[in-house]
Amino acid sequence: MCKLKLYITCILFWGATLSSFSQNIEDLSFGTDSTLEVITWNLENFPKEDQTTMDYVSQIVTALDADIIALQEIYDLYLFNQMLEDLDGYSGFIVPGNYTDLAYIYKSSSVEINDIYEIYTSSAYWTPFPRPPLVIDFNFKGYNFFVINNHLKCCGDGVMDPGDPDDEETRRFRANNLIKQYIDEYFPDKMVFIVGDMNDELTDEASDNVFRIMLEDPDNYLYADYEIATGNSNNWSYPTWPSHLDHIAITNDLFPAFENEGSGIQVLKIEESIPGGWWEYDDNISDHRPVAIKLSLPADLGIGGPAAAAAGRLVCYPNPMNQATTITLPSYSGSAEISISNIHGQIIYKETLQKNQKSISLDTKSIREGIYFARLLVNNSLAASTKLVVVR
Repeated sequence: MCKLKLYITCILFWGATLSSFSQNIEDLSFGTDSTLEVITWNLENFPKEDQTTMDYVSQIVTALDADIIALQEIYDLYLFNQMLEDLDGYSGFIVPGNYTDLAYIYKSSSVEINDIYEIYTSSAYWTPFPRPPLVIDFNFKGYNFFVINNHLKCCGDGVMDPGDPDDEETRRFRANNLIKQYIDEYFPDKMVFIVGDMNDELTDEASDNVFRIMLEDPDNYLYADYEIATGNSNNWSYPTWPSHLDHIAITNDLFPAFENEGSGIQVLKIEESIPGGWWEYDDNISDHRPVAIKLSLPADLGIGGPAAAAAGRLVCYPNPMNQATTITLPSYSGSAEISISNIHGQIIYKETLQKNQKSISLDTKSIREGIYFARLLVNNSLAASTKLVVVR
């Protein structure tokens, strides 16, 4: 990006921010008693302004009321633990006596911790993982979940050089491959969030895309924030140099929850609730915004749920799609309709099906690039679903 374009973009961004903030941290809200929330947040050299930062973060965590917050760039273990002691209703974890910069904050009343541990810690993995991923194994409302918190290697020139093991893009590419390998081996039927400051963009061409190992496996993995990455730059997680670097991916056992009404993902514009707007936020808290996912858990969540076993999957080809696709329907009896919704739950297409209809043809030329969900309702109950990927 040229300097003039960057300057203009930043002026527009800061101007919009200064004119729209509500100036009250208590106005922030995200979590609810009925949903599971997971947030990833790079706190940039925490605490960058000592007690001022700690006070801000405590107020923000309390206001957001989220269940799990995965943090990066926690540089002062003592002050982090001191902040936790003063944070009512929350506990946390950071690896003691070891430089890692990864940590968790979690709501004590809603989350039951089974274990917290690092993976890929040996020297053989120091190149792809300058900071070992930190896993939290927890229960929420009777279900078992895992979050893998990451802070991948920064920087680079945007071009992957597989022949250079020190190339930044290659290091991030190897890290993502190893994360997928770990999940496929140890968590094949688990509900897993892959979160963190990944230091790269989801929208790069395939040859330079460090995330392609999961992007090319849409049956098992979904970057829930993909539509954010392809959307308006005002909603990206790293606005100072407009880019979207902080991501949340989920495994397929979480797809039903993400498809459920009341679920969604967003970048939290904390600066709009702080007097001074972005300047104050950037000076005293972080240069990254948090990315937050909220899941409304269906009764049949997880591979062991009886309704999950009964519900089928729609067959869609081609998928990913560009111009059009065909959705093949399973046999059904009764009234039926099919709907297509985006990742925010907004329905963009709905069709009432004819008796014994076998398929529908969907024209996707007018649909913007992104992730969508198709649902077949039979007699007003979910009978089958699938994920659609529209590419341009």
